[in-house]
Amino acid sequence: MSALFTPLTLRSLEIPNRVWMSPMCMYSAAHEGPEAGVPTDFHLTHLAGRAAGGAGLVMAEATGVRPDGRISPWDLGLWNDRQQEAFTRIAAAIASHGSVPAIQIAHAGRKASTDRPWLADRYVPESEGGWTAVAPSAAAFDGLPVPHELTEDEIRQLVRDFAATAERALAAGFRVVEIHGAHGYLINSFLSPAANHRTDSYGGSWENRLRFPLQVVDAVRAVWPDELPVLFRTSATDWLTENPEDPREGWTGDDTVRLAAELAAHGVDLLDVSSGGLVRDAAISAHPGYQVPFADRVRRTTGLPTSAVGLILDAGQAEEIVASGRADAVMIGREMLRDPHWAHHAADALATGPRWPEQYGYALARRTAKA
Repeated sequence: MSALFTPLTLRSLEIPNRVWMSPMCMYSAAHEGPEAGVPTDFHLTHLAGRAAGGAGLVMAEATGVRPDGRISPWDLGLWNDRQQEAFTRIAAAIASHGSVPAIQIAHAGRKASTDRPWLADRYVPESEGGWTAVAPSAAAFDGLPVPHELTEDEIRQLVRDFAATAERALAAGFRVVEIHGAHGYLINSFLSPAANHRTDSYGGSWENRLRFPLQVVDAVRAVWPDELPVLFRTSATDWLTENPEDPREGWTGDDTVRLAAELAAHGVDLLDVSSGGLVRDAAISAHPGYQVPFADRVRRTTGLPTSAVGLILDAGQAEEIVASGRADAVMIGREMLRDPHWAHHAADALATGPRWPEQYGYALARRTAKA
């Protein structure tokens, strides 16, 4: 029996296998008007297609908890009834294929209001439908404007915004919610001393830098059912401190292990372990599975379940990660863009029967029989 295709239970939720679709922004929503942030037919076919392709869990892309929380004006949001209505259709479509519908809720922080990446790497000004970004400190992400430094009252409102979006996600039919705390976006920028230069209760010490992220977790956990899991995506390292040639102090793998223990105590059920994104010029040696050791260390040190992500390319590699106990699940991103049926093909490669939709399965079985 393949470890990759055994179920995983988090709280009372059984996820049918360990091949999960990673959240990936598509920059394909309307950027203005009443349809701003609303999922479209593209998002429906994109996400439901991966569920039909065998992924055990399908996670909708980073979804803004309010308008200025989107990475770009073309990103999804979940702060109004129209968005919730459209997401309800998507969650139902994912579930209809036997997959678990999940959503990542997010605020882009100082990296917000940028253009679609295939067009330009630039800030979108207010004159073109953009906005002023917000952050823990008035410290810009390289190449973008200096953000507005959040007041304590504004931080408390953001905590409420995350909780309100989680409530809407639940009402829309999602069974898993993931809080985006990685890649240099708002929560990650509170955690890292390379971006958080505050001197009040939200900055300075390690405990203070954790205050806002843990408040968000607590607020989301308070509105999310006890029987359903909450996930947290983290950047395990900024890739700064580990580089002896880089004088900047950043977030480290040691910090992530400490964070994982805190998150578990606050009701997080799985840590989705990525890395980087806080600064443009970090020295990162990317290779297949390069982020898996971080997930492995968290799992072995704290006991908190983890998912691994980043250049996981084929079935054998994914199987080894799960079977060896280095992570509890794998998040497949770009490979699932290249092959929507990546999970089915992995099951076939591992001699585990793919769970094709019956509309496909009978035709494929006929071809196999004739062969």
